[in-house]
Amino acid sequence: MHTTQDDRSSALSADGGAGDWYVDDRCTNCDVARQLAPELIGEVGGRSEVVRQPRGAAEERRMHAVAFACPTRSVRWTGGRVAAELDPFPLRLDDAVDLCGHNSPHTAGANAYLLRRPGGTQMMIDTPRFSEGLAARYEAAGTVTDVLLTHRDHAAHGRRYADRFGARLWIHEGDLEAAPDADEVLRGTDPTEIAEGVVVHPLPGHTLGSVLYVADERYCFSGDSFYWSRATGDIEVAESVTWYSVTELAASLDRTVAGLRFAWLLPGHGDRRRLPAEEMARRMRELADRTRALRPRPVDFTAVRW
Repeated sequence: MHTTQDDRSSALSADGGAGDWYVDDRCTNCDVARQLAPELIGEVGGRSEVVRQPRGAAEERRMHAVAFACPTRSVRWTGGRVAAELDPFPLRLDDAVDLCGHNSPHTAGANAYLLRRPGGTQMMIDTPRFSEGLAARYEAAGTVTDVLLTHRDHAAHGRRYADRFGARLWIHEGDLEAAPDADEVLRGTDPTEIAEGVVVHPLPGHTLGSVLYVADERYCFSGDSFYWSRATGDIEVAESVTWYSVTELAASLDRTVAGLRFAWLLPGHGDRRRLPAEEMARRMRELADRTRALRPRPVDFTAVRW
């Protein structure tokens, strides 16, 4: 049941300090909260709302993760400030991948990731909000050698993180104006191995310079090119927010899917998903077929099927 601010204030004063979680009116409906706690936060009236208060320690931890990921800091607690020591980020997703959290309003709330490499170094894929404290947290597990941008929309903070880490900043030439001081510029449409086991696949469509980074034939960092949709239970393209060309996106998928192999789909926006590589390959072929049938349409953020 949704509670009003008056209800929350009454509950707070009545029990002497306990509080309830809620989402304030700064919410931009970016879906980050619903990815992390889908059983607790849902979409109501075109924005996120707490649909149930957490029960037990595990659900409380999920709500703290939501609070520290939300780009507008809209997920709040009536009991006071959310304690910094309960910040779980970077959050382990798999043996080699962490979720950065602390999503930035300057990247429309996009997810960013840390990819650990066999030698003990790390790569950052896209960028969380920047602070010195966060940078120190992210490099605690190993030196960050590269900041990999999937496309122009996620370039904010890229230079600052690269300089802080002493890392190389990467972007595709199609989106170079978003990071004109990049250290490494990807070119063309052919796949290129940029580090041992890490291959970039240019995928023009969402933007001219969109790319995929695939690591160890296991992890696909897809930026905004495609994502796992909870609504459809499948991989989808965000056709209503394809800035460059949905027709070009279809051509890119046709060119690329046969050479892709991965088990983890890790997008900038939309949900993450791990499936057997063979099933991912089948779903990617089907996605290419569906995308080929799409036609250009006006940009409409409300039409995305999260």
